Amino acid sequence: MLPRDRVAALLDPGTTFLELSPVAGHELYPEAEVPAGGIITGVGVVEGVTCVVVANDSTVKGGTYYPITVKKHLRAQAVAQENKLPCIYLVDSGGANLPHQADVFPDQNHFGRIFYNQARMSAQGIPQISVVMGPCTAGGAYVPAMSDEAIIVEGQGHIFLAGPPLVKAATGEVVSPEDLGGGRMHSSVSGVTDYLAVDDAHAVTIARRCVANLNWPRAQAANVPPAAAFAEPLYDPDELLGIASTNLRRPLPIREVIARVVDGSEFAEFKKDYGTTLVTGFASIYGHKVGVVANDGILFASSAVKGAHFVELCTQRGLPLVFLQNIAGFMVGTASERDGIAKHGAKLVTAVACADVPKFTVVVGGSYGAGNYGMCGRAYAPRFLWMWPNARIAVMGGEQLAAVMETVGQKVDPELKARIDRESDATYSSARLWVPYPSPASLLPLQSSQLTPPQDDGIIPPQHTRRYLGLGLKAAMGGRNEVKAGDTKYGVFRM
Repeated sequence: MLPRDRVAALLDPGTTFLELSPVAGHELYPEAEVPAGGIITGVGVVEGVTCVVVANDSTVKGGTYYPITVKKHLRAQAVAQENKLPCIYLVDSGGANLPHQADVFPDQNHFGRIFYNQARMSAQGIPQISVVMGPCTAGGAYVPAMSDEAIIVEGQGHIFLAGPPLVKAATGEVVSPEDLGGGRMHSSVSGVTDYLAVDDAHAVTIARRCVANLNWPRAQAANVPPAAAFAEPLYDPDELLGIASTNLRRPLPIREVIARVVDGSEFAEFKKDYGTTLVTGFASIYGHKVGVVANDGILFASSAVKGAHFVELCTQRGLPLVFLQNIAGFMVGTASERDGIAKHGAKLVTAVACADVPKFTVVVGGSYGAGNYGMCGRAYAPRFLWMWPNARIAVMGGEQLAAVMETVGQKVDPELKARIDRESDATYSSARLWVPYPSPASLLPLQSSQLTPPQDDGIIPPQHTRRYLGLGLKAAMGGRNEVKAGDTKYGVFRM
């Protein structure tokens, strides 16, 4: 089987696979194309259980790990850890890509972090299942070795710390791959694997049986509403293709977007006539009650205060938050500074940072400056972050950069302006899985969102925004997850 065929065979028929970061690695390495970063990751349903699937793509450089491959693997583990989802690894990899070893092996968030995460998740009761369908060499051998259960395909799966050529060079011993680390040896002699499969299809069947025996809550749990519990939007989501615009100067009718995302197009708007450049309110998506925070212009002090109030309300009630970003930033100027824009903006940023309910971010237009922070950008630990193809993310746009350089008396560099425009493009950031690395101190607490930092989960078609949010909510709210009302020492501040 090819890698994507293996994933398809593993998943329950008729269910949707929420693939993560499919454009990772795009035009990232001059010497080679690395489609999807050389690894397939995502969230899917196996035997009724929502799981994270990580499948090496051996058709891309033998499944070896480029730096972007490691990043993407770690992102999938972060999703599993934060949402308490069992992990299934379909292993078929030659290990680290040696020409890039300095960017793959030694640092904190490099290859070794994969096994650290496996150990931590297993300790937290999050199942780890490996299916060895090809080479599993060097450090990669620890993926099945550190799994709760391991399956291997006879004749094609091999696990060894050093392959036959290295063994011969180091010890002079001549041995075949099958004798050194084949499926029958590991299943009957070493005990590294628990199940021996005759082919890929058999291995997938065993993996599904392992999931069925986890005693794990099924996806259709009490806190996951049945299909009959919600209504589709009254307005066709396909119309979002006509609403999305590459002209970020043109106002985006954000309420029209909301009407094509939420159940029944029903939106109970909060503080509608106050702080009008920020739209907040209550809605449902596939039956899950959520709070929606969406931009409808630049953020003023009143908008920031309104947003902070609403985020606190949702946190206190245990409601997931959905952020729809189209933000040029906070308002500037003498009047805004006198109005306390800095302190009021800080209230919104603080509320978003401290909201410990599941957060989901969709960038539907621009995402510039500190507005990105107040609207739950990557640094603020959204469970998932997606972008529309027209999205732009940067400190400022190329034109604003040129104006600033002229103001400080520097000559405008056309190449720099072009580079800023290119680097703010959705494809550029998604290809790199942009991520804020945590400080060592932030790694000490056991909060899963701090153990591995949040990243980019890909570019999505605008008309599928509702579907992606629904799948994300299903992952966050199902299984053994329990979202509780905020455990604060004070009530909601009325701002």
